[in-house]
Amino acid sequence: MNTTIAENQTPSVITSSDLLNHWQGHRSLTRRAIEAFPEKDFFEFSVGGMRPFAAMVKELLAIAAPGLRQIATGSTEELKEDLDQLNTKAAVLAAWDETTAEINQYWAQIPDEKFKEKIVTFGQYEGTVWSSIFYFIDNEIHHRAQGYVFLRALGIEPPYFWER
Repeated sequence: MNTTIAENQTPSVITSSDLLNHWQGHRSLTRRAIEAFPEKDFFEFSVGGMRPFAAMVKELLAIAAPGLRQIATGSTEELKEDLDQLNTKAAVLAAWDETTAEINQYWAQIPDEKFKEKIVTFGQYEGTVWSSIFYFIDNEIHHRAQGYVFLRALGIEPPYFWER
């Protein structure tokens, strides 16, 4: 089978929709990890000097929708990780769900050709739209893995990572 690509087209391995589904699969898994924590331990338990998982999740919330909003709208905003109002697991889960909806909303506003554009997220992190989104996803995976260490240390089986 021969396929040709028009001069102005770039071959892609996955579509924008595929990438969004991949990210949302990770977000679903992270949500289940949050749910697995006992309330007190979610906010207080730590291993080896790492922040409690709640602090890591608040960082993820501070990055995901605000970062994507900047990509979609061209706005610039500072990274604001001070989410002290999220002081219960229920509040964090509600914010997580709101952020999931916002990601879908902003994603729909990003045309495919924009993914290769250069961007500076949060007024300081240079890259492309693609690399910024990959950072958002990679950072979530990294922090979820730390949460998994915490869960195992607490004697709790974390959700299977392949069940996204």
